[in-house]
Amino acid sequence: MKFCSNCASPVTIKVPADDSRERHVCESCGMIHYLNPRNVVGSIPIYGDQVLLCKRAIEPRLGYWTLPAGFMELGESTSAGAARETQEEAGASVEIGPLYSLLNVPHAEQVHLFYLAQMHQPDFCAGEESLEVALFYEHEIPWQEIAFPTVKQTLEWFFADRAAGLLHPDAMIAVRTRDILRTEKI
Repeated sequence: MKFCSNCASPVTIKVPADDSRERHVCESCGMIHYLNPRNVVGSIPIYGDQVLLCKRAIEPRLGYWTLPAGFMELGESTSAGAARETQEEAGASVEIGPLYSLLNVPHAEQVHLFYLAQMHQPDFCAGEESLEVALFYEHEIPWQEIAFPTVKQTLEWFFADRAAGLLHPDAMIAVRTRDILRTEKI
């Protein structure tokens, strides 16, 4: 950031009074510009024993498979964002369930949140950001072609928890969390 979004004056990087971190500060109007992590929200769309995946039509990781997800918009909840991204990328209407995984990706300044989501009918189509969309049984998942470590980790947890019987409505499963290391591609 070079200029203040409030008055268009140049900003400097310094530790403001009553703070402990360097921030972008406008010397003209005094505005402090906080740069915070971006939330990536998505779903694990489930239809019977299958999971819906999208093949990416955009970079990064063009041509690789992912769960439908994207950046949360202002004015929406994380679950509403997950439902919106599922509709936009996979053309699928889902009933959003509980938050399933939360993965911190500090080197990319992101937090990834994935919700369990129920598809009531197998209606889906590729959106603008997807080359194709398909339902997969666990043994059909193209593991070597998964776009991001956060998606791979979420899918691995999902299938392990499902096999252990932890995903039925009476089971109480805690949200899975992990920090993704800088050496892992996101």
